[in-house]
Amino acid sequence: MSTLDDIKTLRQRITEDVIGQDDVIEKILVALLTDGNVLLEGLPGLAKTRSVKSLAKHLDSKLSRIQFTPDLLPSDVTGTEIYQPEATEKFFFQPGPIFSNLVLADEINRAPAKVQSALLEAMEERQVSVAGKTHKMEPLFMVLATQNPIEQEGTYPLPEAQLDRFLLKLEINYPTVDNEMKIVQLVREESKGAANNEPALSQQVIFDARKAINDIKVSDAAARYIAEITNATRFPEKYSEELAKWVDYGASPRGSISLDKCSRAVAWLDGRDYVTPDDVRHMVHDVLRHRIILSYEANVARMGADKVIDELLKVVPVA
Repeated sequence: MSTLDDIKTLRQRITEDVIGQDDVIEKILVALLTDGNVLLEGLPGLAKTRSVKSLAKHLDSKLSRIQFTPDLLPSDVTGTEIYQPEATEKFFFQPGPIFSNLVLADEINRAPAKVQSALLEAMEERQVSVAGKTHKMEPLFMVLATQNPIEQEGTYPLPEAQLDRFLLKLEINYPTVDNEMKIVQLVREESKGAANNEPALSQQVIFDARKAINDIKVSDAAARYIAEITNATRFPEKYSEELAKWVDYGASPRGSISLDKCSRAVAWLDGRDYVTPDDVRHMVHDVLRHRIILSYEANVARMGADKVIDELLKVVPVA
């Protein structure tokens, strides 16, 4: 099988475990294929954790789960130096749960800023510094953080600097009635001990896919379209008076870089070697919804980030 076939097989296996969230699964794979991190936002019980566990089950990878709580310490995430008097070198590094392939940061906004920041270096630099020493992460490394959008009591909202480290912010919604029936049936079958013994895919498949995605062509027109969309978040007054009222601050260049990466991954998954405007539009909400800061007027008018991005797409011409 080709690398693309392997990735499609991986996607199919996960969709069999997580019913009704095909779009979320596809975009988690897009983030994995582009070496990015994902923020999953949704109400409890909508398969955020199950999606990550299913990915780890079907890909030959280690999974660590960190339950973020107000009393968590940075060393609980990164690890710490341990004193061992009988050893020649009396201090040795005990790695924390961040040293894994897939890291599930559950309810990340439950922990204070100092703990949240412990993830920053690992997410961006793929390394952790403890006691003056630098420790490299695994070649395959991805943080998947979850948060509850409605429960705000006792939470610490992620600062913009950390939000910008996430390649994508995915919003998980309720399943349809038909899909919910399938979910109930799936859980019923799992409770009977039905097991899937298919071998996990090798990590090398991911690395091969990344090489292939790097070769996907992005025309000048597609690159300009990406840059124009990001620029419109910064200077909305050039495009629409209403947009100018709704947007206070736009996306950083990470927005354009992320949109370029994700568009190439979508094109590759579709079996093409070039990016189209539809690829860009397919990923733009997930890439930009956490990178634009809305105004008070937008909040009063109940204009969420997705609605603002919809308006941006209407006024930004396709190059």
